Amino acid sequence: MTIKLCGFAASNYYNKIKLQLLEKEVAFEEELVWTGNNHATLVDRSPLGKVPFLDTPDGPISESMACAEYIEAVYPQNSLLPADPFAAAKVRELIIYSELHLELVARELYPEAFFGGRVSDGNKERTRKLLIKGVAAFAKLARFEPFIAGAQFTLADCAAIAHLPLMRIVSKQIYGEDLLATLPLKDYLRLLGQRAAVQKVEADRKANTDLMLAADLAKK
Repeated sequence: MTIKLCGFAASNYYNKIKLQLLEKEVAFEEELVWTGNNHATLVDRSPLGKVPFLDTPDGPISESMACAEYIEAVYPQNSLLPADPFAAAKVRELIIYSELHLELVARELYPEAFFGGRVSDGNKERTRKLLIKGVAAFAKLARFEPFIAGAQFTLADCAAIAHLPLMRIVSKQIYGEDLLATLPLKDYLRLLGQRAAVQKVEADRKANTDLMLAADLAKK
């Protein structure tokens, strides 16, 4: 049975796993599964109704970090985790910082940035302070030599390329400034943009985003 990646390509967490699979040259299928419903195709495999999740020969796996760890364990070729335990821990550390202390914080702003909602001024200011603090902490760990964790492309880059550009967009839309400006992202994003797997993920993301926008317009 071929591993199956389930979700939709406009999701940054979906794209984190998709990029990992492509970089490792793992054969996989994609199944389009939307969130926001209680259909068995979603909740029977991802109990909280989140994407991405994997269908594997042994059953489903939800939560992107659990998916990433499974893929690394089952498909050891083109490893995206260093063999050295300390170096591997530093990669995991960077992923946690980028997701827990940056992306999850910025997610508070998504309703207004992307979906026509409204975020209170109080929440905006609280989020801004947390993002500034998170970016400063992340900057102490990220190496950009030339990749996030050092000389080799790792799982930390799969997360960074999925999350950081999105956060820059949100920051500029909500605050009128790039709160990630202290990070050397211009050269980093240009470097990663040369990778075929990154180009594939980005093209599919744009196509899926257009599909979502067209569906939303059809409902109005």
